[in-house]
Amino acid sequence: MKPEEENIELLSRAILFEAQADAEKIQAEAKEKADAIRQQAQQLAESDRKEILDQAGEEAERIRSQAVATAQMKARTLQLEHREKLLDKVFNAAKEKLSALQKRSDYDKIVAELVREAVTQLKVEQAEVRTDAATQKFLKDQALNELSKELKTQLTIGKTLDDGIGVVIDADNGRLHYDNTLETRLNRLQNALRSAVYHVLMGEKL
Repeated sequence: MKPEEENIELLSRAILFEAQADAEKIQAEAKEKADAIRQQAQQLAESDRKEILDQAGEEAERIRSQAVATAQMKARTLQLEHREKLLDKVFNAAKEKLSALQKRSDYDKIVAELVREAVTQLKVEQAEVRTDAATQKFLKDQALNELSKELKTQLTIGKTLDDGIGVVIDADNGRLHYDNTLETRLNRLQNALRSAVYHVLMGEKL
Protein backbone atom coordinates (compact mmCIF):
# COMPACT_ATOMS: atom_id res chain seq x y z
CA MET A 1 0.00 0.00 0.00
CA LYS A 2 1.30 3.37 -0.91
CA PRO A 3 2.20 5.80 1.82
CA GLU A 4 -0.56 8.19 0.81
CA GLU A 5 -3.15 5.45 0.97
CA GLU A 6 -1.86 4.36 4.38
CA ASN A 7 -2.14 7.92 5.69
CA ILE A 8 -5.70 8.16 4.40
CA GLU A 9 -6.55 4.82 6.01
CA LEU A 10 -5.09 5.92 9.33
CA LEU A 11 -6.86 9.25 9.15
CA SER A 12 -10.16 7.52 8.35
CA ARG A 13 -9.77 5.19 11.32
CA ALA A 14 -8.90 8.07 13.61
CA ILE A 15 -12.00 10.00 12.47
CA LEU A 16 -14.22 6.93 12.92
CA PHE A 17 -12.77 6.26 16.38
CA GLU A 18 -13.29 9.85 17.43
CA ALA A 19 -16.80 9.86 15.98
CA GLN A 20 -17.60 6.62 17.82
CA ALA A 21 -16.21 8.08 21.04
CA ASP A 22 -18.31 11.23 20.60
CA ALA A 23 -21.38 9.13 19.85
CA GLU A 24 -20.86 7.03 22.96
CA LYS A 25 -20.34 10.18 25.02
CA ILE A 26 -23.48 11.76 23.62
CA GLN A 27 -25.39 8.54 24.21
CA ALA A 28 -24.13 8.37 27.80
CA GLU A 29 -25.05 12.00 28.42
CA ALA A 30 -28.47 11.43 26.86
CA LYS A 31 -29.00 8.37 29.06
CA GLU A 32 -27.91 10.34 32.13
CA LYS A 33 -30.28 13.13 31.25
CA ALA A 34 -33.08 10.65 30.56
CA ASP A 35 -32.45 8.97 33.91
CA ALA A 36 -32.46 12.35 35.63
CA ILE A 37 -35.71 13.33 33.90
CA ARG A 38 -37.27 9.94 34.77
CA GLN A 39 -36.21 10.27 38.40
CA GLN A 40 -37.53 13.82 38.57
CA ALA A 41 -40.79 12.66 37.01
CA GLN A 42 -41.05 9.86 39.59
CA GLN A 43 -40.37 12.31 42.42
CA LEU A 44 -42.95 14.71 41.02
CA ALA A 45 -45.44 11.88 40.60
CA GLU A 46 -44.80 10.75 44.18
CA SER A 47 -45.20 14.32 45.40
CA ASP A 48 -48.44 14.70 43.42
CA ARG A 49 -49.63 11.32 44.74
CA LYS A 50 -48.92 12.37 48.33
CA GLU A 51 -50.62 15.72 47.80
CA ILE A 52 -53.66 14.04 46.25
CA LEU A 53 -53.81 11.52 49.11
CA ASP A 54 -53.48 14.33 51.68
CA GLN A 55 -56.23 16.31 49.99
CA ALA A 56 -58.40 13.21 49.81
CA GLY A 57 -57.79 12.58 53.51
CA GLU A 58 -58.68 16.17 54.40
CA GLU A 59 -61.82 16.00 52.27
CA ALA A 60 -62.84 12.70 53.86
CA GLU A 61 -62.33 14.17 57.34
CA ARG A 62 -64.34 17.26 56.36
CA ILE A 63 -67.20 15.12 55.05
CA ARG A 64 -67.06 12.91 58.16
CA SER A 65 -67.11 15.94 60.48
CA GLN A 66 -69.96 17.47 58.49
CA ALA A 67 -71.93 14.21 58.66
CA VAL A 68 -71.37 13.97 62.42
CA ALA A 69 -72.43 17.61 62.91
CA THR A 70 -75.54 17.08 60.76
CA ALA A 71 -76.44 13.94 62.70
CA GLN A 72 -75.96 15.73 66.01
CA MET A 73 -78.08 18.66 64.82
CA LYS A 74 -80.87 16.31 63.70
CA ALA A 75 -80.72 14.47 67.01
CA ARG A 76 -80.86 17.77 68.89
CA THR A 77 -83.80 18.94 66.76
CA LEU A 78 -85.68 15.70 67.38
CA GLN A 79 -84.93 15.96 71.09
CA LEU A 80 -86.26 19.53 71.22
CA GLU A 81 -89.35 18.57 69.21
CA HIS A 82 -89.99 15.68 71.60
CA ARG A 83 -89.47 17.98 74.58
CA GLU A 84 -91.89 20.61 73.23
CA LYS A 85 -94.56 18.00 72.45
CA LEU A 86 -94.18 16.55 75.93
CA LEU A 87 -94.42 19.98 77.56
CA ASP A 88 -97.45 20.91 75.44
CA LYS A 89 -99.18 17.74 76.66
CA VAL A 90 -98.39 18.65 80.27
CA PHE A 91 -99.71 22.23 79.97
CA ASN A 92 -102.78 21.14 78.00
CA ALA A 93 -103.53 18.59 80.71
CA ALA A 94 -103.09 21.34 83.31
CA LYS A 95 -105.55 23.59 81.43
CA GLU A 96 -108.11 20.79 81.35
CA LYS A 97 -107.90 20.55 85.13
CA LEU A 98 -108.32 24.28 85.83
CA SER A 99 -112.05 23.92 86.36
CA ALA A 100 -111.31 21.63 89.32
CA LEU A 101 -109.98 24.69 91.19
CA GLN A 102 -113.55 25.98 91.45
CA LYS A 103 -114.34 23.04 93.76
CA ARG A 104 -111.67 24.01 96.25
CA SER A 105 -112.84 25.25 99.62
CA ASP A 106 -110.69 28.38 99.28
CA TYR A 107 -111.79 29.29 95.73
CA ASP A 108 -113.51 32.42 97.06
CA LYS A 109 -110.10 33.67 98.23
CA ILE A 110 -108.56 32.81 94.85
CA VAL A 111 -111.27 34.83 93.09
CA ALA A 112 -110.73 37.81 95.40
CA GLU A 113 -106.99 37.69 94.69
CA LEU A 114 -107.63 37.57 90.94
CA VAL A 115 -109.75 40.71 91.22
CA ARG A 116 -107.17 42.48 93.41
CA GLU A 117 -104.34 41.74 91.02
CA ALA A 118 -106.26 42.89 87.92
CA VAL A 119 -107.60 46.12 89.48
CA THR A 120 -104.15 46.95 90.89
CA GLN A 121 -102.66 46.58 87.41
CA LEU A 122 -105.23 48.93 85.84
CA LYS A 123 -105.17 51.55 88.65
CA VAL A 124 -108.68 52.89 88.00
CA GLU A 125 -111.51 54.28 90.17
CA GLN A 126 -114.28 52.34 88.41
CA ALA A 127 -114.18 48.92 86.80
CA GLU A 128 -116.42 46.17 85.51
CA VAL A 129 -115.78 42.61 86.64
CA ARG A 130 -116.55 39.85 84.15
CA THR A 131 -116.35 36.21 85.19
CA ASP A 132 -117.53 32.77 84.12
CA ALA A 133 -120.85 31.64 85.58
CA ALA A 134 -119.31 29.40 88.26
CA THR A 135 -116.89 32.10 89.46
CA GLN A 136 -119.61 34.74 89.55
CA LYS A 137 -121.26 32.86 92.42
CA PHE A 138 -118.30 33.82 94.58
CA LEU A 139 -118.68 37.53 93.87
CA LYS A 140 -121.98 38.25 95.59
CA ASP A 141 -122.82 41.84 96.58
CA GLN A 142 -121.09 41.58 99.95
CA ALA A 143 -117.83 40.22 98.52
CA LEU A 144 -117.85 42.79 95.72
CA ASN A 145 -118.54 45.66 98.13
CA GLU A 146 -115.71 44.57 100.41
CA LEU A 147 -113.29 44.47 97.47
CA SER A 148 -114.50 47.88 96.29
CA LYS A 149 -113.75 49.41 99.68
CA GLU A 150 -110.41 47.65 99.98
CA LEU A 151 -109.22 48.66 96.49
CA LYS A 152 -110.91 52.10 96.54
CA THR A 153 -112.46 51.24 93.20
CA GLN A 154 -116.15 51.05 92.35
CA LEU A 155 -116.66 47.49 91.07
CA THR A 156 -119.71 46.24 89.19
CA ILE A 157 -120.50 42.87 87.64
CA GLY A 158 -120.48 42.77 83.83
CA LYS A 159 -121.48 40.22 81.21
CA THR A 160 -120.62 36.56 81.83
CA LEU A 161 -117.51 35.34 80.05
CA ASP A 162 -118.07 33.05 77.07
CA ASP A 163 -114.60 31.49 77.45
CA GLY A 164 -112.18 31.11 80.31
CA ILE A 165 -112.30 30.52 84.05
CA GLY A 166 -111.63 33.41 86.39
CA VAL A 167 -111.75 37.16 86.09
CA VAL A 168 -111.52 39.82 83.37
CA ILE A 169 -111.54 43.49 84.39
CA ASP A 170 -112.69 46.22 81.98
CA ALA A 171 -112.48 49.97 82.63
CA ASP A 172 -112.79 53.31 80.85
CA ASN A 173 -115.61 52.02 78.60
CA GLY A 174 -113.59 48.99 77.56
CA ARG A 175 -110.46 50.91 76.59
CA LEU A 176 -108.64 49.36 79.54
CA HIS A 177 -108.69 45.59 79.85
CA TYR A 178 -106.93 43.06 82.05
CA ASP A 179 -107.45 39.34 81.45
CA ASN A 180 -106.78 37.46 84.68
CA THR A 181 -108.48 34.18 83.80
CA LEU A 182 -106.72 31.03 84.93
CA GLU A 183 -105.98 30.07 81.30
CA THR A 184 -104.31 33.41 80.60
CA ARG A 185 -102.33 33.24 83.84
CA LEU A 186 -101.10 29.77 82.89
CA ASN A 187 -100.12 31.04 79.42
CA ARG A 188 -98.18 33.92 81.00
CA LEU A 189 -96.32 31.49 83.26
CA GLN A 190 -95.81 28.82 80.63
CA ASN A 191 -92.56 30.09 79.10
CA ALA A 192 -91.01 30.68 82.50
CA LEU A 193 -92.08 27.24 83.73
CA ARG A 194 -91.15 25.14 80.69
CA SER A 195 -87.56 24.47 81.73
CA ALA A 196 -88.46 23.65 85.35
CA VAL A 197 -91.33 21.38 84.30
CA TYR A 198 -89.09 19.51 81.86
CA HIS A 199 -86.48 18.90 84.58
CA VAL A 200 -89.21 17.49 86.81
CA LEU A 201 -90.45 15.24 84.00
CA MET A 202 -86.93 13.93 83.51
CA GLY A 203 -86.63 13.19 87.21
CA GLU A 204 -83.95 15.84 87.70
CA LYS A 205 -83.56 18.00 90.77
CA LEU A 206 -84.27 21.71 90.39
